[in-house]
Amino acid sequence: MIVFPAIDLKAGQVVRLAEGDMGRATVYGDDPAAQALLFAEAGAHHLHVVDLDGAFAGESRNRAAVEGIVAAFPGHVQLGGGIRTPEAVAGWFDLGVSRIVIGTAALTDPDFVRDMAREWPGGIVVAVDARDGMVATAGWADVSDVPIADMARRFEDAGVASLLFTDIGRDGLLKGANIDATLDLARATRLPVIASGGVKGLDDIRMLALHANEGIEGVITGRALYDGRLDLAAALAMAAKA
Repeated sequence: MIVFPAIDLKAGQVVRLAEGDMGRATVYGDDPAAQALLFAEAGAHHLHVVDLDGAFAGESRNRAAVEGIVAAFPGHVQLGGGIRTPEAVAGWFDLGVSRIVIGTAALTDPDFVRDMAREWPGGIVVAVDARDGMVATAGWADVSDVPIADMARRFEDAGVASLLFTDIGRDGLLKGANIDATLDLARATRLPVIASGGVKGLDDIRMLALHANEGIEGVITGRALYDGRLDLAAALAMAAKA
């Protein structure tokens, strides 16, 4: 199982939000590239990066910061946030990003996702962000009437790499990962699932790793790392057992 340390970007800074609320941001640093390097030194081979400003604007707002991260981090960078055109997707892959996460466009323009998955095999991740079981879009500001399992099934035959499931109600709050909902989604679709939202410590990593053979590909963790509640090296070691 993969552990993805998270770097969320707002105005060029490393932040974490509470429940996706841009007004509830905690700043953890002003050098995203240095943070990426720290994660690499702890043993991480994958990063999850989000352009928060871009998610709301519908286009990149933290390009310089992402470029710095990609240059500094020797492993794989997974990027999301406002990526909604073929040109944007191609530009990020050309820069060296390994996988692109598509959320809003997956709901509003599923053909775009299918086209990108065909053009970039293994490079597209669909974000299934949920509030009370329904898909949320536009930086989580809007909640649709589409259940998350229905959204996931739309892309089973599209060639996407995996699904990224975030329980918005837990994100950034250290309430613990929603293990049951993550497993329900993994069992409802043939696609691998990455868990996100609420990870508070090593127990969450252990519980998810126990179910890796049921379709749990990885887990994203942010605030627990920044607050010192989760040791990245220990998390990586735990996940490697899966």
